[in-house]
Amino acid sequence: MTDPTKPGAEPHGSEKPIHDNPMADSPAMDAPAHEDMAPDPITILEAAHDAALKEAATMKDRALRTLAEMENLRKRTEREVADAKVYGVTSFARDLLAVADAVRRAFESIPADTVTDGPLKAFFEGIALTESELLKVLAKHGVKKVEPDGMKFDPNLHQAMFEVPNPDVPSGTVVQTVQAGYTIGDRVLRPALVGVSKGGPKAAPQTSSASPA
Repeated sequence: MTDPTKPGAEPHGSEKPIHDNPMADSPAMDAPAHEDMAPDPITILEAAHDAALKEAATMKDRALRTLAEMENLRKRTEREVADAKVYGVTSFARDLLAVADAVRRAFESIPADTVTDGPLKAFFEGIALTESELLKVLAKHGVKKVEPDGMKFDPNLHQAMFEVPNPDVPSGTVVQTVQAGYTIGDRVLRPALVGVSKGGPKAAPQTSSASPA
């Protein structure tokens, strides 16, 4: 046994440690170099460019749709304003037709052969003037009187009340107006009540642009 008291003897417990890993004292191995995984700048720019083009196309489509909607709204508003100007008085004009009918009946109630100088003539002329002024006011607001005597019967403008046998007149011709009709703009405010011929040759077809109000 080694005497620990003798010079040169190593003290107890000071033995060199034994390493479990035999590579621990060897020089460290260099880590393998990793490849550069950063994206290519050109690829990034191309992707950004494509995204910008898609976004621009989307924005352009939205802008065009908005402009189209605004244009449609503008046109629709213009039509509504125009219709309001023409047809806004429809109800009032229809009510005035009763007044026009009353004036016409008063006018027709006076036999023409009884009209002479004096108060009756003045009354007759006053009724005629009233009717004329009333029709002018109605016409000013787009309301026109329809007196279809001699016209081809048009179901869009006329309402047949009876038939009149008459071989001398083309069949389907208006031969009598019971009540005058009226139009407002291109619409029928009130159809004319008429008598239609029957028995003559067929009349040539006739078209009408008026539509029911």
